[in-house]
Amino acid sequence: MAKARFSLDGNVGEIVIGDPPLNLFGLELARDLARATGEARDSGARAILVRAEGDNFSAGANVEIFLGRDENAARELLEEFMTAIRQFAEIDVPTVAAVQGLCLAAGLEVALSCDLIWAAEGAQLGLVEAVIGATPFGGGTQRLVARAGAGRAAEAVLTGRAYPAQTMLEWGVVNRVVPGEDLHEKARAFAGRLAEGPTLAHAATKQMIGLAVDAGVETADAALPDAGARVMASQDLQNGARTLLEKGPGHATFVGR
Repeated sequence: MAKARFSLDGNVGEIVIGDPPLNLFGLELARDLARATGEARDSGARAILVRAEGDNFSAGANVEIFLGRDENAARELLEEFMTAIRQFAEIDVPTVAAVQGLCLAAGLEVALSCDLIWAAEGAQLGLVEAVIGATPFGGGTQRLVARAGAGRAAEAVLTGRAYPAQTMLEWGVVNRVVPGEDLHEKARAFAGRLAEGPTLAHAATKQMIGLAVDAGVETADAALPDAGARVMASQDLQNGARTLLEKGPGHATFVGR
């Protein structure tokens, strides 16, 4: 049975990590996750929820896969891990990670690759690789810098600590903290609201955020005319503007084109 799967319900896609109780990352999970993410990207979903079965989102990697590898074998493994995790950041539609229990190391790297993170009360999040003499292998350090700043990222990665969800909320890493029993229902409903929005405009927004973080505001400014032109010509904006003129704000509906 696959350790990660994708399903589509209306306009909302769902990627589920399904290898409880710890949902540990190994090659099989990484490959199944890459496959599920590819299906999500090609599905026509207008928003995607990423969640996990069981009490924990993921406790990180199965460290047995690190043993006995020389540098070449290690590089091949890391490239495969990075491919699986980077795919989340490359999806054009909004992505929401819903995390509970332990969300550590590779698990947190998956969440950080999504646009938004919702966490259950009591969740513990951290890039804890230092405790085994490692550094985050899936891009977590740089993505934590983007969300929390260099100082906090340095503290988190160098100490290898796990932090309560509330601390990560205060740091700007997590967007919402909700009761654990409500997490998946509320996060799914939120993804549903995003899926009803202007899909092409959301893609442009994601592009601008990515460029601003990765290359600076000037680079994002330079790309905006082309990205904005596609949005301005879209069916959603044209209908939205007419609806605003005729009925006022809050009445537009969007079809994702």
